[in-house]
Order: sequence, then C-alpha cells, then structure tokens
Amino acid sequence: MQRLKVLVTRRWPAEVEARLADAFDVTLNETDTPLTGAELAAAMGEYDVLCPTVSDRIDAAVINGGGRVRLIANYGVGFDHIDLAAAKARGIAVTNTPGVLTDATADIALTLILMAARRAGEGERELRAGKWSGWRPTHLIGSALKGKVLGCVGFGRIGIATARRAHHGFGMKIAYYGRRPCEDAVVQELQAEFCPDLNDLLDKADFVSLHVPGGGETANLIDAAAIARMKPGSYLINTARGGVVDHDALAAALKSGHLAGAGLDVYPAEPAVPPALLGIENVVLLPHLGSANAETRIAMGMCALANVEAFARGADLPNRVA
Repeated sequence: MQRLKVLVTRRWPAEVEARLADAFDVTLNETDTPLTGAELAAAMGEYDVLCPTVSDRIDAAVINGGGRVRLIANYGVGFDHIDLAAAKARGIAVTNTPGVLTDATADIALTLILMAARRAGEGERELRAGKWSGWRPTHLIGSALKGKVLGCVGFGRIGIATARRAHHGFGMKIAYYGRRPCEDAVVQELQAEFCPDLNDLLDKADFVSLHVPGGGETANLIDAAAIARMKPGSYLINTARGGVVDHDALAAALKSGHLAGAGLDVYPAEPAVPPALLGIENVVLLPHLGSANAETRIAMGMCALANVEAFARGADLPNRVA
C-alpha cells in the first residue's frame, strides 16, 4: 500500500518529524524558510496532506492551485489563516490542535499582565541602556494585581485557565464576556461575574485579556470605541489573534495615557509589528510566544500527527474544524 505524501511547511520538533517520517512519505522544510503562496499552491497538487502553521496563508488561491490535497492538518489551534469555505468547496478536511496549548498560552497571558502592570519591559530597557540611576521611591511605579478586576473577553479553555491563575495566584477578581454564561462550577470556583454586554465588561475591568478566535465577527472587536470605553488607567492584553485589535487606536490610547499599558503576543500581519506601537514605552511586545515551551510544541505536533494518522486510516478526524 502506497504511503501518503505529506508536506510539513515549517520545522516541527524533532520527535514529531521522526514519527511522521516513520509513518508517511514526508517532505520536511529543512531550512525552515516560509513557503511562498506559489509554492503552497503547487504543493496542493503534489501531496495528499498539507501540514501548515499560522505563518502560512492558505487562501482560496492556494487551495485552488491543485487538486490532490485532501487534508490540511494545521499545527496550531487558530485557523483564521485558512480559507475554510474554499477548502470545503474542494472537499478538503481541515484540522487543528486544540487543548494542548491551553496552559502555555495562559502562562503567557499572565506574563504579559505582570510585565505591563509592573513596567518590567521599560525597566529592563532602561537598565540595559545604562540609564538606571538607582532605586528611588517614584521610579517606574506600576499597578498591583490583588483586588483588581481581570475582564476576560472569551471564556473558553484558555480564558478560564488565565482567570484561574489570576484569581488563585494573585487575588484578582474575575469578570467575563461571552456568548453564554460559563458552567456553574467554574463560576463558583472563580466567583466570576458574567457580562452579557462587552461594554459592561470594559466599564469595570482593570485588565482586559482577549481570548477569542480571529476573523469573522471578532475582527476589530477591540476598536477605537471599545478602547475609549475601557477604564482610564487600565491595561489591554492580547494572546488571541492580532486582527481582534485596532492597533492605531491602541497606540493613541497608550500615548494619551488613557490606557496605562498593554501586552501583546500576536499581530495582524506577522512577523510585521504595527509601526505605531514600536516607539511606545508602555506596551510589552512579544514575538508570538504563546505556545513556546518544549512540552507544548511537541504535544501540538503529536496532535497534528494524530489527525493525519486518523485520515490515513479513514477514521473520524479527532480535531476537525471543516
């Protein structure tokens, strides 16, 4: 029986690449150079399975470039970089890797909250530049976390994990906005307040943390009006998707002092960072580190592998999104 031809578009953890190579006819990207749209389109006609990441734009032009691929096994939970409608029209299944990066992403959300609140990025830049003149009572005064309200926009696995860390670890109060109230056990555990209207959450949150999928109705969800609605002196944290935020409006609010700070791990056109943010001191900018620990990246690869293995067997796909 002929083995499936699989293309892995970027380098994956060595353990996962080895497992894929044992089971399938795999082509690896040895240089880890992002593939062009033309290369991805050509691959659609040469392989049975395409294994992309968030750095690959799998749009309709790519999907319609060839007729062989029948599974797009995405390495990552987000799939707004894949045109699901075009894939469906061509009879191509799409899977992702949910669940395995919950804790890692929640850890980064707390990292950003702490860094923004305590002005850690500003302090490190000052010290490395040789500008620190020593301790003084009024130097880089930030915000405490205990007793402050963390408002989670979206309250799925990652939002809940972030809230647990903030509430149990730092004594923060929890409010959340979502389509429906969370299950009673979680609400009771976190003493969480449900806000059915986003503006209600923005009115009361000292820290707003985004945990919604990208694209569709969440595009530009935190726009100029939403940012203006946030409490003066509050903070915006984004570990979700870059397109959820209007970055020009965010930059203006940071410069004016309406927002005390922000922490971002994602951007709309990665690896480009919105230029308006680059010269602002009171924003923490991380290079999409949400899932970047060894255990999580291996688990993501194994999850993607499980989807490919199920496809090869003709079984139900564990993590099908389209």
